[in-house]
Amino acid sequence: MTGHLYGVGLGPGDPELVTLKAARLIEGADVVVYHSARHGRSIARSIAAAHLRVGQIEEPLIYPVTTERVGDYRGMLEEFYDRCAERLADHLDAGRSVVVLCEGDPFFYGSYMHLHKRLASRYPTEVVPGVTSVSGASAELGRPLVERDEVLTVLPGTLPPEKLAERLAATDSAAVLKLGRTFGNVREALERAGRLDDAWYVERATTDEQRMRPLAEVDPEGVPYFSVAILPSRVHEETRRALPEPVPAGERRGEVVVVGLGPAGREWLTPQAQDALASADDLIGYGPYLDRVPPNPRQRRHPSGNTVEAERAARALELAERGRRVAVVSSGDPGVFAMATAVLEVAAEERWRHVPVRVLPGLTAAQAVASRIGAPLGHDYCVISLSDRLKPWEVIADRLAAAASADLAIAVYNPASRTRRHQVAEARDLLLKHRSPDTPVVIGRDVGGPEESVRVVRLAELDPADVDMRCLLVIGSSQTRVAERGDGSRIVFTPRRYPA
Repeated sequence: MTGHLYGVGLGPGDPELVTLKAARLIEGADVVVYHSARHGRSIARSIAAAHLRVGQIEEPLIYPVTTERVGDYRGMLEEFYDRCAERLADHLDAGRSVVVLCEGDPFFYGSYMHLHKRLASRYPTEVVPGVTSVSGASAELGRPLVERDEVLTVLPGTLPPEKLAERLAATDSAAVLKLGRTFGNVREALERAGRLDDAWYVERATTDEQRMRPLAEVDPEGVPYFSVAILPSRVHEETRRALPEPVPAGERRGEVVVVGLGPAGREWLTPQAQDALASADDLIGYGPYLDRVPPNPRQRRHPSGNTVEAERAARALELAERGRRVAVVSSGDPGVFAMATAVLEVAAEERWRHVPVRVLPGLTAAQAVASRIGAPLGHDYCVISLSDRLKPWEVIADRLAAAASADLAIAVYNPASRTRRHQVAEARDLLLKHRSPDTPVVIGRDVGGPEESVRVVRLAELDPADVDMRCLLVIGSSQTRVAERGDGSRIVFTPRRYPA
């Protein structure tokens, strides 16, 4: 068995830009290999130092020449890499794992590739990408490289000035590497291409020795090899200049968005509702419903009790009038016995007509309960609230009787509370005047929550003691059926066809 060869990218210099995979491979390697100049110091090793461990074999590959002009520079390097490859082959033949450290990305003008083409056909090999100096420089400048359909060209500074100028004039954005002694030619090429004023110079990007400035201001003397010239995105800069001045918070045009949270939990929330919640400056709502929205320190939260809908709506409109983006949260769908009507009723007053108000739908409790048991609302149905806080019980009773005589399936909201206990029994007795005692009734409690339960009982056996404020009832029509499934469970559905 042979060892495994890894070419590991370390990023442009900041040790925190080393990837998790690179760190793991470095820590586990038998042999760690790195290039260095003749002084023996290695930038790659210094980046990876925190991941080296005692007992690892280190193989420094010290270049025989640097960037000064010599006779056969290319030939000397080829011989150097031949010798280095054989040194690493000895370790690989012995079954040792070998990690070659490489600044930036191994396959982006990296020295590792010279070892790769000599060894990859003989040994198992893996290359781990790293953040390039181009990406690092762009990030540190805070200027994007390309936007929309722009073209990025990466060039070596070693090209003749006339070729560089030709490429630079023909592209949208560019990065020129290998500066050092080529900097003068690169500057000349940028000037010929008419791009000098757009160019930026970044030296040793992401390190403690980083230096950035407009390229036209850089003194050619002392420019190191580890520097890059950047022509950022033209589109981004033009778009940025065209943007209007930001509006101060106090002068912004605010709005109120009434957001349906669904019956419970993030999985019941629509993407549209999620976006409205994330964009809001202020969140307003009944405390337990507001608690469903994860806290964000950027936002202000305004919880309130359950019986102050009009005050809640007025507060939302006041904040929006001051330029705030306000989300009023509501359980289920805000238009079904919830906050949408309360907000719109207040917003219809003359004082608030200029404040924008939107309503975003949510999954209703009726839909949620129905889905858990089958399709009891599969045909015509109506929705009725048993709460007599905002309308007389006589009106509720008349509507129940009308729905029952019309043979509609009925979704019953707010069937009971701590202070309202008689309505369930009275509703049951009223419905029994029009429905069979065997009519199925679905009792859904805390659907979507941790205490979810869904049961089916006969209408005649509907017990008010089993119903509280967290329940929703679905009362079937004369056609609603209960069916047993093969696994012993039951489903409830109302057929789409009604008998002639």
